[in-house]
Amino acid sequence: MSEHVIALSGNPRAGSRTTAAATAVADRLAASVLDGEAVRTIDLSALAGEIFAAEHPAADEALAALRSARLLVVATPVYKASYTGLLKAFLDLYGPNGLAGVVAVPLVVSGNPAHALAGEVHLRPLLVELGAVVPTRSITVLDSQLAQLDEALDGWLAGGALESLTAALQPVAAGVAR
Repeated sequence: MSEHVIALSGNPRAGSRTTAAATAVADRLAASVLDGEAVRTIDLSALAGEIFAAEHPAADEALAALRSARLLVVATPVYKASYTGLLKAFLDLYGPNGLAGVVAVPLVVSGNPAHALAGEVHLRPLLVELGAVVPTRSITVLDSQLAQLDEALDGWLAGGALESLTAALQPVAAGVAR
């Protein structure tokens, strides 16, 4: 079993604010619930060219990394009131239960408060369908809140997310197989 935290960004643009937010959230969660474990960021914009190819070795390596992560932050900007097609195409490369037992946190970055439920309505069910454990509600951050991301995370963690994540990660931390 791997001992890492992964921030996955489904934004099709390299160097996006979504990627920066995903990494910041993963760093904060790693510090809060996993004694500061190292965070690896996977930016799907770098893999976009091979996801639909017959062979996709870099995407396959990323899929394997996600499958063995202790904690996974899956981030997407809101596109047409949902997650990006790039994120969906990447996750479609998994078979049934491809993320079985992985503790996942959905993160949505949106320009419009009307999309506040995109993480709960769209991204969470996708992760659960893949077998991920999603013990908390999604994090939704408006573009206008990105400069105060720590404050938004403080509120989310104080709302019970910290306890839920700690409990979900407990069996993994104790060495129990997933």
